[in-house]
Amino acid sequence: MNILFLDTEATGNDTKTDRLCQVCYKYNKQFFTEYFKPPVPISIKAMSITHITNEMVADKPAFIGSPYAQDLEKKLSDAVLVAHNAPFDVGMLKAEGTEVPQYICTLKLSRFLDDKGVIPEYNQQFLRYYLGLSFDVPIVPHDAESDVIVLEGIYDRLAAECQKRFGDEYIEKMIEISTNPLMMKRFTFGKYNGELIEDIAKKDKGYLEWLLKAKRENPDGEEDWIFTLESYLS
Repeated sequence: MNILFLDTEATGNDTKTDRLCQVCYKYNKQFFTEYFKPPVPISIKAMSITHITNEMVADKPAFIGSPYAQDLEKKLSDAVLVAHNAPFDVGMLKAEGTEVPQYICTLKLSRFLDDKGVIPEYNQQFLRYYLGLSFDVPIVPHDAESDVIVLEGIYDRLAAECQKRFGDEYIEKMIEISTNPLMMKRFTFGKYNGELIEDIAKKDKGYLEWLLKAKRENPDGEEDWIFTLESYLS
């Protein structure tokens, strides 16, 4: 099964209104990186993170209809996309007209494999250092190519653990885990930051009810939390 490691940079973090300004993917040991002129301006917040400005992409092609997009979609028809927080990248690609048939999310897999919820954070750079990953080339955070290099390192570690647990069908299991709701283990925000959700469910159900209502009001990207809170409150 072919694996395609991918990272996107966008004008913001809303898959409904924002658009791509950089895409990098690695396929068969080759990197494919390109900048694109988005149909909406890059936000100041996004520029402060990615250091990609509107001036930098002013003369670049649009992603939709580009040879790059066509080639990527062709590869995805016969490959599994791997990304960190994959629903965001998948959503951005879909907004640009590119469908992703199947994907693996290293963010969700990291949470799943952390049985006791001992890892404090699951963002890509935190996992890079938590797992003790090292690379032969300089890594620049939020540069798409560097992020793909780190992504592959995290994936290799997670895939090895999944192969131990699930055997020869570990790729299929990784896809299944990535595309289904996941039980969260600890709060990573709010007044119960760092505490186990099962403990809070026993002493403060009202907080879980309040949080579930808030998540339902803004459900984008909150599927795991909604699933978890509904499970504890059922």
